[in-house]
Amino acid sequence: MPHKYYGLIELTFSAIVALGFGGWQYWSVTRSIAKDKADRAGSPEDAGHAVGQHRLDDD
Repeated sequence: MPHKYYGLIELTFSAIVALGFGGWQYWSVTRSIAKDKADRAGSPEDAGHAVGQHRLDDD
C-alpha cells in the first residue's frame, strides 16, 4: 500500500473512534437522564405547594 494513504487511514480510524465514543456518551447520558426522571416522578419532593412553586421543606 502506498505511503500516501497512511495519513488518510489514520484520520479515518481516529474519526471512527471519536464518533463512536461521542455516540456512546450521548446514549449513556440520555439513558441516565430518563432513569432519573422516572425515579423522581413518584418522589414526595414533587408534592409540594399546590401551584408547584415550592418543595415541602421550603418556606
